[in-house]
Amino acid sequence: MHTVAVLSLKGGVGKTTVALGIASAALRRGARALVADLDPQGNATATLDPPMTEATLTDVLETPRRAVIEQALAPSGWSDELDVLVSSEDLEQLNEPAPDNRRMNNLARALDELRAKPRDRPYELAILDCPPSLGRLTRSALLAADSALLVTEPTMYAVSGAERALEAIEAIRTEHNPRLRAAGVLVNRMRTRSYEHQYRIQELRETFGRLVMPTAIPDRLAIQQAQGACTPIHEWKSPGAQEIALTFNMVLAKILRSNRAGRHRLDGTEQAAPPAPTEVETTSQFPALRELAEREIG
Repeated sequence: MHTVAVLSLKGGVGKTTVALGIASAALRRGARALVADLDPQGNATATLDPPMTEATLTDVLETPRRAVIEQALAPSGWSDELDVLVSSEDLEQLNEPAPDNRRMNNLARALDELRAKPRDRPYELAILDCPPSLGRLTRSALLAADSALLVTEPTMYAVSGAERALEAIEAIRTEHNPRLRAAGVLVNRMRTRSYEHQYRIQELRETFGRLVMPTAIPDRLAIQQAQGACTPIHEWKSPGAQEIALTFNMVLAKILRSNRAGRHRLDGTEQAAPPAPTEVETTSQFPALRELAEREIG
């Protein structure tokens, strides 16, 4: 199971839109996926429309036992192949640094439990929708993740925000999670005819080089329409939705190429790296996701 944390440093940049777009792309390719909604606003949970649960992700982060995880886990309204660890407003109470840093590993422990003993068919992708800050919840996600995708908008604050987020990712990688890699910086709500947006993207590329994804998410009404209808963007029938769906296919392929998938250790020790694989092999050990990468590369 490849685990990607989707994060930003401010609200309103479309972070949840990106997390849901990646989930939609995974479903399109037949990959079984999980969304963990760490944002107390619960927008991903609302859009995925799961049935009511006896527990939420708040309970899982407090007590990552199998029984609690099962109570917080539900199939999404999109597909039985996409499950949700549901959010709640109580998550906000956990977003401050905890006195006991060992609790920061509870999300990783819960995901390891799901990896070791899957409910049905094993998850091929876990998507962690983080709150728009670098508090405890986002740091817990980075401890649990194989890769981290930073979402930003083409504004004058994009470079400074990306710098702080990438510094946090590197600090977590160095101190706690040696498997963590930056999947890239994804620009959302791009207006191709805007000189200001073109300028800001160029500024990002001059600063971060290849970390900036070669494709940006265009600003299209179809995104809001699909979310309002609780429908995957790949199933929304409009030219704008088709354009966005193709973009998310490429984003997913880039995420999976950014890092080796696999179980990481919670004790902070780094395992010996396996022999360097080829670009297609680095995408995933799972057929559906490997096929996606092969198509995108080809």
